[in-house]
Amino acid sequence: MNYLKQYRIPFSGLAAGNHDFEFEIGDKFFDCYEHSLVKKGNLNAQVSLQKQETMLIVTFHIQGTIQLTCDVCLNDFDAPTDFEERVIVKFVQEEWADDSEDDDVIVLKKTDYELDIATLLYDYINVRVPYYTKCSEQGLNITCDPEMLARISNEEQQSSEITEETIDPRWAALMNIKNN
Repeated sequence: MNYLKQYRIPFSGLAAGNHDFEFEIGDKFFDCYEHSLVKKGNLNAQVSLQKQETMLIVTFHIQGTIQLTCDVCLNDFDAPTDFEERVIVKFVQEEWADDSEDDDVIVLKKTDYELDIATLLYDYINVRVPYYTKCSEQGLNITCDPEMLARISNEEQQSSEITEETIDPRWAALMNIKNN
């Protein structure tokens, strides 16, 4: 987890106003999270921090590629991603801090001096992974592996032939009811 220390923004010494930061997100970042949907990637996060007296407004612009596995042909492919997110960080008195976080609001104590954005980056990237990945839909100029597709269709044909041959005659009568 020492690797993730570079994804902290020390805001206590910053003057009020806008401040820009840039972070590289690679394979080592995703290795720090055991159950990550994304295992490899090459991303650039541009973070804009607007410091005010009682809060921070943090805007993330993340772009690059993440490696996904096709659900059809099981090939790994690079999928481009480009999105923006925003979070508000509120400062409260120490006795009022209750560690309750909203999706868009993070509560910090007035004594805190840095913002750890590693978990935010991880969450934002993993939420962008589609439920169903397919080379031709998420990849750039990529199609599914034709050899694997041929194998799949061959297996489907063989399994349908086997099921037709081994149908119990009692079930065959029920199949006729379904077709009416």
